[in-house]
Amino acid sequence: MGEKKSANSMWGGHYAFGPADAFAAINPSIEVDKRLYAEDIGGSLAHAAMLAKVGILNGDELKEIERGLAQVKSEIESGTLAFSVALEDIHMNVESRLKEIIGAPASKLHTARSRNDQVATDLRLYARNLCGHMDGALKALQTALLAQAEKNIDTVMPGLTHLQPAQPITFAHHLLAYVEMFGRDRGRVADAAKRLNECPLGAAALAGTTYPIDRDMTAKALGFAHPMRNSMDAVSSRDYVIELLAAFSIIATHLSRLAEELVFWTSPLVGFVKLSESFTSGSSIMPQKRNPDAAELVRGKTGGVIGSLVAMLTTIKALPLAYNKDMQEDKRPFFFAGDEVLLSLKAMTGMIADMTAQADVMRAACSRGYLNATDLADWLVQHADVAFRDAHHLTGQLVKLAEEKKCGLEDLSLEQMQAVHPKITAEIFSAIAIDACVARRTSLGGTAPARVKEALSTAKKAVG
Repeated sequence: MGEKKSANSMWGGHYAFGPADAFAAINPSIEVDKRLYAEDIGGSLAHAAMLAKVGILNGDELKEIERGLAQVKSEIESGTLAFSVALEDIHMNVESRLKEIIGAPASKLHTARSRNDQVATDLRLYARNLCGHMDGALKALQTALLAQAEKNIDTVMPGLTHLQPAQPITFAHHLLAYVEMFGRDRGRVADAAKRLNECPLGAAALAGTTYPIDRDMTAKALGFAHPMRNSMDAVSSRDYVIELLAAFSIIATHLSRLAEELVFWTSPLVGFVKLSESFTSGSSIMPQKRNPDAAELVRGKTGGVIGSLVAMLTTIKALPLAYNKDMQEDKRPFFFAGDEVLLSLKAMTGMIADMTAQADVMRAACSRGYLNATDLADWLVQHADVAFRDAHHLTGQLVKLAEEKKCGLEDLSLEQMQAVHPKITAEIFSAIAIDACVARRTSLGGTAPARVKEALSTAKKAVG
């Protein structure tokens, strides 16, 4: 069992001896939650001001606490404060140092609160700030996508389904699809930010407090919309963490899809875009290589972000009310996922701004795979009085003929086309020209440059 240690002073007179070595190793959270120092000190300042208002602290005590907390914050930010594992977490490290600085008044600061509502408040403050950073990073990526789209309104490329040539589109139209996706991501983060913006402080351990506190005052001071209405929910709810992790997982998934496109597009076998040396790496053995490592790393980080969501769901799924120490495990996956997504957004924004579209290569690719086949079928419907299903069949015959002759549909002769259907006229050749195929798709949300210009203008306003 080993030699018994002296009791932790936090537990008062109830404990005669300290924790076993294994418990002493598993119990502290300071290495993770030290990130919350600014939120913790901000919450303490609001709590102290409220305690002074209701008469629990006098004016001199409040001034000393405010002075001491300012010094603690300065020491943390300058790196001169050494955190103690024995004090377990950021709350006790701040309180202990405060007591060293100002003495007795520090002992009154914890009146009418618990570490349960304290950490719940800290984490909501952190989450709210993180939402702001996430929105800014998403907006920056959208802005980079818009800038590239504006340069490529008339750049035609193959649109793919099943990674097979399907129909011609514009590169701008493709990029604007991601602007829409990341816009919805911003909406999810904003919605979560609204829901989490309520204050747990004053719920104490789980049942509220007997002291005459003013929870509205502390909520307002910390920028929350209102205090949380149920003290048990206040200390034990982590659904906002789960909600944000879900939003982060969707963002990471969208980033991964875009990263996969960059990996595909930058391959010399495709060559649709180029990335500079700023976002690519070479090979230790193959001197010709320029690997899209930044895109691959963004794609690779998705698993860890999604894993953080699964970890949090699993941690919370069987916890009875109210607070349980399992909840100490909420911060590591939350911090990790937030950091990874913010870094991935920054990297992706850089890659999108850095890439150069190879318009000639994209256009040349449109001549392969019979991307104008649907337009031929549509022409038969609109000009030869053929039902679409029949037009589909007839066009398939023409595609087969072109495959046999190893040419494009537009390279077949009028006589060859009329042998399949006699009502085909020479107008078909202008109808199935690639630029014409793109320009005619003027339905709302379509790829026609005229529609893309409208979409670009709308997206700019929406992005802000």
